[in-house]
Amino acid sequence: MDSYTHIQQQDPEVFGTLQGEEERERDGLELIPSENYVSRAVREAQGSIFTNKYSEGYPHKRYYGGQMFTDSVEEIAIARAKKLFGASFANVQPHAGANANIGMYFALLQPGDTVLGMDLSHGGHLTHGHPVTYITKFFNFVRYKMKDADTGEIDYDEMLVVAKEHKPKIVLAGFSAYSRELDYEKFVAIAREVGAYAVIDIAHIAGLIAGKAVKNPFDYGFDVMTSTTHKTLRGPRGGLILTRESEEIAKKIDKAVFPGLQGGPLMHVVAAKAVAFGEALEPQFKTYAAQILKNAKAMEEVLHAHNVRMLGGGTSNHLILADVFGSLGIPGQEAEVVLDRVGITLNKNTIADDTRKPMDPSGIRFGTPAITTRGFKEKECAQVAELMLGALASRADDAKLEKIHQEIKTLAAQHPIPDSFN
Repeated sequence: MDSYTHIQQQDPEVFGTLQGEEERERDGLELIPSENYVSRAVREAQGSIFTNKYSEGYPHKRYYGGQMFTDSVEEIAIARAKKLFGASFANVQPHAGANANIGMYFALLQPGDTVLGMDLSHGGHLTHGHPVTYITKFFNFVRYKMKDADTGEIDYDEMLVVAKEHKPKIVLAGFSAYSRELDYEKFVAIAREVGAYAVIDIAHIAGLIAGKAVKNPFDYGFDVMTSTTHKTLRGPRGGLILTRESEEIAKKIDKAVFPGLQGGPLMHVVAAKAVAFGEALEPQFKTYAAQILKNAKAMEEVLHAHNVRMLGGGTSNHLILADVFGSLGIPGQEAEVVLDRVGITLNKNTIADDTRKPMDPSGIRFGTPAITTRGFKEKECAQVAELMLGALASRADDAKLEKIHQEIKTLAAQHPIPDSFN
């Protein structure tokens, strides 16, 4: 366990929440695809002395003095990010993935310009233009969908029709709940056809790209990639914007992030990003990224064997979106609660053209990044999938649920959360 000596003495109330969360993570299994465990080194950097320092501006162009070490650590983070993703430019200051996307929009667009992005119900993200977000007050968003939800095939022909009709300034790839690889060549071709920027949000698959387990969109001509630094990348919670080669675009992005969107960067988080990027450059990170995919396939096979419908027909990445209402008659909200009881954490999720409400949808979304960090391999992941289905089938039987809970705790104890990945 982490040492919380000072908090324990000074603020027992907050200490209790920290202790409880540590026990929850230790004794249960995290299957939310956007969550992971970070190393102790990343946590130390995030809780470091850099939290005291204001560093508005960029390295060697700050508005306050005393920046020799903040400049150095940000330059380390930038250099490592560029190396990881084959980028010419990197902005490591966005506080979150949403900030990275918003900064990118304001860098590349004028108010009223159009973005073509993935529909939320078909796997997209809120920041890709869902009407509830404020960004839609500034820009016009049009959407593309899957042609077939059971195969995951995107309707690229329809995308091109929509692009020609609406003339977007950005063709945006990327997703939050989509389990297949995108055809990057087609995205870039559509963008070029209408004179748009080709941008991709890699928040979910950044670690898979960095670990060479999936294709790098920059190799196919994308202009910009936005990302979070947690999820599969296994760093602190934060954002990142990468530019393939255009210095002009990179300068616009820097100006949009600061002073356009944010004030001072969170230098303790930038330091933690630098540490995480360094870990991702180590050879063992490739092994980890490849194992994420193998583990997701192992879970997919169990669901196939039990005739559980998966959106996209299965998975080619780190996550699975299962239609538990259509397959098992269990709403996603109920499934989430039942699985929480046995120590399996995942999230309810809408499915394509869901007839149920977002807070009580038809699906659940889960993935393998965090349990892969704990050392789970295909055998254990198949076992977890069986236990999940067993819990859902026995949701009214407290004795059976308690038995499954104990099995989960045993599995968790056999695979403790590591302090280091080296």
